[in-house]
Amino acid sequence: MAGKRSKAKKAAQAEQHHVPPPSVQEDEQLINFLFAELDSRVQSKEAATAPQTTHPTKSAQNPPKKQDSKTRHLARQARKAANLAQHFSAPNPEADAEIEKEARQEAASIKRTCDELGVQVHEINPDGHCLFSAIADQLLLLNILPPSQANYGTVRIAAAEYMARHPDDFIPFIPSTSGEDGLGATADTGLMTAKQFEQYCLSIRDTGTWGGEPEILALSKAYNVPILVIQGGNPPVVVHNPKDALFDCMDGHTKVARISFHRRKYGLGEHYNSLRPKNTLATVTDKIQSILG
Repeated sequence: MAGKRSKAKKAAQAEQHHVPPPSVQEDEQLINFLFAELDSRVQSKEAATAPQTTHPTKSAQNPPKKQDSKTRHLARQARKAANLAQHFSAPNPEADAEIEKEARQEAASIKRTCDELGVQVHEINPDGHCLFSAIADQLLLLNILPPSQANYGTVRIAAAEYMARHPDDFIPFIPSTSGEDGLGATADTGLMTAKQFEQYCLSIRDTGTWGGEPEILALSKAYNVPILVIQGGNPPVVVHNPKDALFDCMDGHTKVARISFHRRKYGLGEHYNSLRPKNTLATVTDKIQSILG
C-alpha cells in the first residue's frame, strides 16, 4: 500500500514539474529577441570604435526594440552596403572628365572612318560576348551563317575549336594566366603550357571570357573571311586576313566582315560592335586602301 502511495506521489511531482513545449508564438518571440540582441551588440561595437562624444548614444540610452524579419533584413543590408562603400575610393571628377573626353574623341574617330566606308555602328549588347556577337552579326549579313546559327555560342565554338587544333599559332601570343613564375608556367618564356592552353580554349567555348586579337584571327581563318576592325587609334583599320596576302580582301569580290573596337565604350572598357552598311558599298575597296595608305 505504501508503495502505491509512493508511486502516486512521484507521479504527482513529475506532473507538477513538467514544462510544456513552447508555442509557435513563443518561438517567434524568442527569435525576435535574439536578433534584437544581436543587432544591439553590433551597434554597440560600432559605437565603441567611433569617436567618443560627451553624450551617450541613443542605443545606449534605450533598450533594443523588437524588430520584425523585414526590418532586420533591411538593417543588415544597409550595414553591408556601408561596409562595401568603404572599399571604394572617393569620386575623382577630373579623372571621370578625362575618360569621357577620350570616349568622345574615340567615338568621333570611329565615326569618321565608318562614314568613309559607308557603314554605321550596330550596337551589340555589352555582356562579355560582344566580340563573338558582333562577328556573328557580320557572318549573318554575309550569308555565311544562317539565322539559327548566327549567335555568340556558335562563333565561340568555332574560335575555340580552331585554336585548339592550331596551338602553335596562338600560344606564343597568349601569356600564361599565372604569370612567368606561376604554377604550371614555363620558367623561361612565361607562356601557357599545353594544359593551360587547353583550359583557355575551353573557357572561350563555354564561358563569358572576353575575346580579343587571337580570337579574331582564329575566326577569320575558321570562316575563311577577312575581318576588318575599325578603331579610334592608329591604324584606324586593322586587317585580319585568313590568307597570307594582305590585300586579298581588297579585290572587290571577297566577302569582308567589319566590326568596330571601342576602348572606352559604355565606361566598361573594351567593347566590340558590328558595322552594317548604310547603302550599297560599291567603292568600299578603294576607300579601305586609301585609309590604310
